[in-house]
Formats: sequence, structure tokens, C-alpha cells
Amino acid sequence: MPERARWISSVSEKPVHPRPRRLVDWINPAGAKKVHSLIDKVYKRKNLEMAWERVKANRGSGGVDGQTLKDFAEQLDENLGRLQSELKEGLYQPRPVRQVQIPKMGKPGEYRGLGIPTIYDRVCQQALLNRMQPIFEPVFDEANYGYRRGRSTKDALRKVWKEIDSGSGWIVDADLKDFFGSVDHEKLLTLVAQRIADGRVLCLIEAMLKAGSYGKGQLFPTERGTPQGGVASPLLSNILLTPFDREMRHKGYQLTRYADDWVVTCKSAAETRAAIDAAARILKQLGVELHPQKTRIVHVRYGFEFLGYMIKRGKRFYLPAAKIRSQVRSGGCTPTLARNRSGVSRMRCGSARSGAYLWQPSS
Repeated sequence: MPERARWISSVSEKPVHPRPRRLVDWINPAGAKKVHSLIDKVYKRKNLEMAWERVKANRGSGGVDGQTLKDFAEQLDENLGRLQSELKEGLYQPRPVRQVQIPKMGKPGEYRGLGIPTIYDRVCQQALLNRMQPIFEPVFDEANYGYRRGRSTKDALRKVWKEIDSGSGWIVDADLKDFFGSVDHEKLLTLVAQRIADGRVLCLIEAMLKAGSYGKGQLFPTERGTPQGGVASPLLSNILLTPFDREMRHKGYQLTRYADDWVVTCKSAAETRAAIDAAARILKQLGVELHPQKTRIVHVRYGFEFLGYMIKRGKRFYLPAAKIRSQVRSGGCTPTLARNRSGVSRMRCGSARSGAYLWQPSS
């Protein structure tokens, strides 16, 4: 059988729903009725109180106005009353986010830019998130594990491991180029509008996206991007990438995505090349680019990184069997951490005969 025919026959993840005519229609494939009145539910006092409790529980520092959680709590009734009034009257205007640079884990010398909203704006974003999440959660694809209740990085790793263990050893190890900093606002709002027809909510989201950022004594406009650090950013990123998830899986590729970090497991090198071409075409329509230097094709025997772990298949084990405990479940495995003499912590999945492991440097 020719190689192309082999990898086509290996593709087995096609969802049952038909492909819509336009990529944007993946957000509302069944043509469900849009939500026309949502802003009143956003500024409802009970919702604002719930939003504050969530923001308080998540802790974190303040934004450009210097207000802390303690400061906000001391005038809670006044702050929530003002926010409710501003949202109701259409007078709410978000402040610029505060720029913060934090080191990237495991990448010395590299930094990730965060945008920290004010406490006041975080409560508003959380109130919006409370109402938008139930609308969009049913639309999100099974391949998406990022920032979703009941799903975790371990679940994503189990899925990838199961596919590798079933023979999909060729990997598309992909990276998106400045994803959070390059989101096209118009395309994102077009996708949101497939489920929400309330113009005031759409204007509120646009105001949050275009609030700008402040750092090093300067105010920077925001023409593209969604601040990594904003309460609503994870949901908005999932909305933008849902057509990508759906389209890739409709084409049959075994995609696993967590935020902007994703891999495709394949049966052959030919399938991985086709997957990269398909991904690039879909992402381009969404205003997103693959990172040319950080997107690669690799076989699992050489290893690849995903969600902070190195996944690799070897011919021998790197830890004594007595130090490893594995609980294999249906649909994946539960890795157990152990440490060897060199001080490196590794996590291993699967049965003893598979000869594969996951590892992560110990802190």
C-alpha cells in the first residue's frame, strides 16, 4: 500500500457532524438561536458579587491604578454599585493593563509578557465570563483541554500517550507565533457574534481588547491581541481557536490542544507534513501564524516537549521498576513521580513493555 494511502487510512478521529460552509460557522454549527439580551445578566448584582468572590479567591496584584484586593474589599458595596451603574448606563471604560514580564519556565533568558487588569476591571471581566462560559462551553471541541472545567494538562497528556501507544509515533510539535499578542480583534468578535447578538456585550468585549497597556512609563495602544493575564483571555482564545480544532478533527487529525500549545499525533511522516499544511491554511484564515522556527516534525523515539513534559520512547527504562507505580486507566494512564540518583524527576506512563517515559526537571 502506498505511504499516502496508509496514513489516510490511519486517520480515525473524524467527528460525526458535517462540515459547515464557512470556518466561522463552527462556532454555531447547528444554527442555534443567538443570545440577544445578555448585558442585564452581566451587571446583575448577584453576578457581580459572585465575580468578586472569584477574583478575590484567585488573589494576584493590582493594576495601573495601584488598587489592591484589600482596598477594593474595604469599599466593596460602593465599587460593585458603581460597576453595576456603569455597565447598565453604557458608561464603563476599562483601564489599560499593567505590563509585567515573567521568566518562561525552563527557558532561561526568555520572558512572557503579561497584562494585569485593575481589580475593578477583573471583576467586570469575571462577571462577563460567568455569563459567556455556559454559552460557548458546549461548542468547544473534545481536542481542547485548556482552561476548561473538568479538564487538565494530565488529561491532555493521557490522550496523547494513548495515541502514541496505539501506533501514532510521528508528531507535529507546533508553536503559534505570538498568539496572545497577535489575535485579530475583528475576527474574534465575528466569532463571538455567532452566538451572542447583544451589541452592548460585543462593544464591552471590544473595549476590553482595545484598552491598551502601560509599561516603562508609556501607554501603548492595543490594535491586536488579548492580554495574557486577563480574566476573559482564556475563554476568548478558546473561541478563536475552536474553528481550528473542529476543522482539523473534521479532516481526521488527532489534535490535542491546551491554549496555544498543541500537537498532532500521526502514523507517518507524510501525514505530519499534510497536517502542518492543513493547520497553516486554517490558522491563516483566523489571523494566526505557525512559528516557523518552533514548529517541527519529530518521531517519539527522539522526544518532544508538550505542556512542560518531555515525551519520549526508549529501548530501556531510566528508573528501577521498584521506584515506579503506574495505574493504567481506560483512555490513558496516571503517571507517578519518582526521582533517580541524578536528581532528575521523571514521570512514566503505560505498561512495562512500552519502554516510554515522561520527565520534568525537579525544582
